Amino acid sequence: MKQFSSLLLLVSFLFFAPLQASDPQWKKFNPGLAEAKKTGKKVLVDVYTDWCTWCKKMDANTYSDATVKEYLKKNYVLVKLNPEKDGDVLYDGKKYSAAEFSQGMGVTGYPATLFLQSDGTPITLLPGYAEADMFIHVLRYIHEERYLKQKFADYLAEKGVKK
Repeated sequence: MKQFSSLLLLVSFLFFAPLQASDPQWKKFNPGLAEAKKTGKKVLVDVYTDWCTWCKKMDANTYSDATVKEYLKKNYVLVKLNPEKDGDVLYDGKKYSAAEFSQGMGVTGYPATLFLQSDGTPITLLPGYAEADMFIHVLRYIHEERYLKQKFADYLAEKGVKK
């Protein structure tokens, strides 16, 4: 019986290990920005709070979507920032509290998704909750730098997506 339990544990580990490995790795702000500078990837900052219901839905429904997860893992450095709990943020040579930084970037509610260039330059802020099927288009639009030459509504129309 002990051998069977050990075998079952091993099989379970082998089955579930790849699922855990495929999840994108979220970082704190400063290490995330440092990684972005090294890799040249854009930064997605998920600004959230522990009490925010829509933040939890964003984690459960949007960030956990298989297509979104794979795209994020491949193309972005991911940062989680809780303005109510996280410590200081070093940005542009200055130290800010997480709350000051968030407010300075225009965050007025939660969740909010902040996109930065790899050097930390702000691209845009997406306030509120986004469904996975629309969020993937936002991710592609930002990653492909379509925002430099095209409005998001035109991008969606080009892709045949109805809002």
